[in-house]
Amino acid sequence: MPDFPFHAVLFDCDGVLVDSEPITNRILTAMLGEMGWRLTLEETLRIFLGKTVLDEAPRIQAETGHLIDAAWIERFRARRNAALEAELLPVPGAPEAVRAVHAAVDGRIAVASGADRYKLHLQLTKIGLQDCFGEHVVSGQEQARNKPWPDVYLAAARTLDVDPARCAVVEDSVTGARAGVAAGATVFGYSPGGPGHSDAQALLDAGVAQVLRDMRELPSVLAGWRAR
Repeated sequence: MPDFPFHAVLFDCDGVLVDSEPITNRILTAMLGEMGWRLTLEETLRIFLGKTVLDEAPRIQAETGHLIDAAWIERFRARRNAALEAELLPVPGAPEAVRAVHAAVDGRIAVASGADRYKLHLQLTKIGLQDCFGEHVVSGQEQARNKPWPDVYLAAARTLDVDPARCAVVEDSVTGARAGVAAGATVFGYSPGGPGHSDAQALLDAGVAQVLRDMRELPSVLAGWRAR
């Protein structure tokens, strides 16, 4: 696409490409309940949106008296992965949007997520997008600091050999949006409404340039973007 305003596009995964948050947080809600911390799914989503279980390990221990150790994480991931394999669907319009953006920037796209690498590849394979991203899949859990720090977005830009300031980032959580802004990218928010995503105003307050309600809008919004 001529005169496309970004050199590369960096995507969050959970809530942007895949509708995974209700599935993952349902498993987490059940496992926290087994330890005595009884939450509704909506409460779990509110507490953990944009964060990893390890981010909230001190709070979990305070609420339950249980240490979140490597063995617990392994059990959680096994149950989570089985549910994702059985139930995961793409965010509506996301696969088509990714392929359109991939063509517009000559393949310079990456995933930059706070999730673990196994989950990322499982999800991208499940929705048929692994081929679009190839080796350009970066886990924040493999960086010195995870979101809201910018490390994962800076690493993703390096894998594409592009300046983060010339990248667009697509995020659905305040935590992730702050990471993209801190990396110097232009951040676009996705907020379709309902649980599992930060609301539009919260994303704007975190510094996103524009909020989309439908991922199908993304290619045209990026192509037509002019810095304000």
